[in-house]
Amino acid sequence: MKIIKPTSNSRRNTILLNYREELTHRPPATPRQLLRIRKPQAGRNNQGKITVRHQGGGHKRFYRFIDFKRQGKNGLLGKVKSIEYDPNRTCFISLISYQDGSYGFILTPEKLKVGDTIMSGEGENIPLQPGNSLPLKDIPVGTAIHNVELKPGKRGQLARSAGTSAEIIGHRGKYVLVRLPSKEVRMIHENCRATIGELGNKKHNLVRKGKAGRNRHRNIRPTVRGAAMNARDHPHGGGEGKAPIGHKSPLSP
Repeated sequence: MKIIKPTSNSRRNTILLNYREELTHRPPATPRQLLRIRKPQAGRNNQGKITVRHQGGGHKRFYRFIDFKRQGKNGLLGKVKSIEYDPNRTCFISLISYQDGSYGFILTPEKLKVGDTIMSGEGENIPLQPGNSLPLKDIPVGTAIHNVELKPGKRGQLARSAGTSAEIIGHRGKYVLVRLPSKEVRMIHENCRATIGELGNKKHNLVRKGKAGRNRHRNIRPTVRGAAMNARDHPHGGGEGKAPIGHKSPLSP
């Protein structure tokens, strides 16, 4: 973490992530097939009307295609080429080079480093190492996992945020008991896949942005009280001074 010295109001109480410690200094060029320009919608629909408030004006982003399925690479060794920042999610991502010459992005678990190898598959031949993907039936009780599928072959949907992990707490017939980060316990089919390990960037929740501009870079616009608006802009707006909202209960715009 970087604790910024309070040399100005915008730097006071600011705590940021130290990316130099976590990310690859000069990562190799990302294959173009793994990138797509993310067209900003700014919370508008096809008529130009605001459907989601407090969005717009963020920095230009590329969407990175993440391999959440990990099924097409069964039995292939993959080598971690770089660990990179992804503006579309809280955890870091790793660029993987496979034996067949293809590339892909995966979510980066704790203890995975550049130069490590990962593998996907079934059975006891796949070691229980961070980054390896297996069906739930092949993962023993007590193992920390992430990127958990809800239906076989659909893609990983659970435990994908920074610092999160799920835990296998039991096997029951064709189903596996999985404790999610919310402490909810779910029964998931044994053929659903999951990735071994806890996701990295665990200190993400300690970040203090320090100034409004960092939210604006992230496409987040200010949230304004309805009572501070004009009557035409919000049901709570209008009136002289600090007037009541004029309704039995609060309303949304």
